Amino acid sequence: MTTQQILSFTVIALMMAAFISGRFRYDVVAMCSLLVAVLVGVVPYKDAFRGFSDEIVIIVGSALVVSAGVARSGLMEAAVQRFVPSLSSVRAQLAILVIVVTILAAFVKNIGALAIMIPIAFQFARRSNVSPSVFLMPMSFGALLGGLMTQIGTSPNIVVSRIRAEMVGESFTMFDFTPVGATLAAVGIVYLVLFYWLVPTRTREDVSAEEAIEILNYVSEATVSKESTVIGKSMTDVVKPAEGGAIVTSIIRGERRVTPLPDTKLAQEDVLILQGDPKALHAIVTSGKLQLSRDRSHSESGGLAEIDSIEAVVGDTSPLIGVSARELALFDRYDVNLLAISRQGERIKDRLGEVRFQLGDVIVLQGRDSVLPNLLREFGCLPLAKRTILLGSVRRGLVPLLILLAAIGVTAFSLLPVSIAFFAAAVAMVLFKAIPLRDLYTAIDGPILVMLAALIPVSDALRTTGGTDLIGHFLTQIAHQLPPFAALALILIAAMAVTPFLNNAATVLVMAPIATSFATGLGFRPEAFLMAVAIGAGCDFLTPIGHQCNTLVMGPGGYKFNDYPKLGLPLSLIIVLTAVPALMLFWPLK
Repeated sequence: MTTQQILSFTVIALMMAAFISGRFRYDVVAMCSLLVAVLVGVVPYKDAFRGFSDEIVIIVGSALVVSAGVARSGLMEAAVQRFVPSLSSVRAQLAILVIVVTILAAFVKNIGALAIMIPIAFQFARRSNVSPSVFLMPMSFGALLGGLMTQIGTSPNIVVSRIRAEMVGESFTMFDFTPVGATLAAVGIVYLVLFYWLVPTRTREDVSAEEAIEILNYVSEATVSKESTVIGKSMTDVVKPAEGGAIVTSIIRGERRVTPLPDTKLAQEDVLILQGDPKALHAIVTSGKLQLSRDRSHSESGGLAEIDSIEAVVGDTSPLIGVSARELALFDRYDVNLLAISRQGERIKDRLGEVRFQLGDVIVLQGRDSVLPNLLREFGCLPLAKRTILLGSVRRGLVPLLILLAAIGVTAFSLLPVSIAFFAAAVAMVLFKAIPLRDLYTAIDGPILVMLAALIPVSDALRTTGGTDLIGHFLTQIAHQLPPFAALALILIAAMAVTPFLNNAATVLVMAPIATSFATGLGFRPEAFLMAVAIGAGCDFLTPIGHQCNTLVMGPGGYKFNDYPKLGLPLSLIIVLTAVPALMLFWPLK
């Protein structure tokens, strides 16, 4: 073993120890590892920052933006309400999420399948009052298992098919992977649904000030317009999307008030006084296509100017005190809408425009980014820490989902690489205003991308210093002394072990020739060994860095590096114990 090889193994071992200890955040560990690798010479200066241009970083960052755009569209909430309106069992919710994402991943890129389902996971988490971490890691593992079932499901399957064509003159076909892949997926789904509780319940460590603010008693006003879907429906149907987070306190019909009884039917032009938290209010408004501020829509002529919603507290010197929004002519004079108001210890039953502001009221104003800051100063209002307020935001309907499906489609038919397709989808989300510019860089999880970019050259040091060749030679010597099933298991385990330090396609390129030489030297056919490499390369359940699906859920789930083996190590053992006999059954060695 050369000095460079010793140094590369040492850097990676120390890095893994730091990750597992959890004392430092993962991006800090990755950056320090990169600096050490450069200083000891295993990563050349010129290659130190090439990870920042790697397509994996682009794919993960773009997928986060696309997923955020789909989440804002409200389509996933609508789908949940339509197909599983009363599903509240965490295990049943998890079963649906994992099964759907696994099946989807067989026919589209697994990261695309995961991006589709993440917003639904957050919806289920809110409904069941659990952390999204309960769902996200099992979903990621399900996406990896689903990718094993077809040739296009994951990159290792595509690469190993090409290598088989080069070595034996015949490629694997689309469904050659299905018998073994479907077996592993079925076993994996059962395990994930039964043992999901092994996942530690996490919340994001980087919770910002705005996310710590919890205001649950906002009062808002919405009108039943002619486009509304709640005309003729009962109050029970109207508030169902809020899932208990909001109520209708009053109905104003013409000049009279109507008590909002559960069986009260709504009519066009009814005005609803709503009370609840902003997300629940938003769910009622969007699902029923209600109109928040009647005849108060902002012009779209502002080009790229964004319509924003901001929370602020009425201060003691505010000229708003004792004045109502109607008396102030808030929209006509300032081009700003009053969307909601919260007053501690008091239930507001009046129409929003008639409420006279008091000291300490928390209000939600909607207007242009360029207008709101100066207006808050003029009104003597103190803005709360900025957070995402969807109430009153513009929804783009099917546009975000169509963008995502287009990205998945062009990758499924190999018209564009995954990185280009998802980057284009992320740009389209911004151009079509599916995600506001102000939220774009919030959706891109900086620490995750920095970790990936820093680790790519560090991990590649194993290959450039000859460390992977050393591993291959060592495995070859061991394999000749093992029975056939053990040699097959060794290849599978080795591919699983190497994947976190190379990307999964590179793992196939490194391990496939070793697997083929195994088979040749032992007098066996190579197919089962090549399949074992593809399975191992596609099944990193132990780290967040071996596959972009695991990386994608790390930030939203608030996971630590050492959380992955808690659910992933038993699953890895199950995959090995299931895959070896399945491979020998469907791809005989002789």
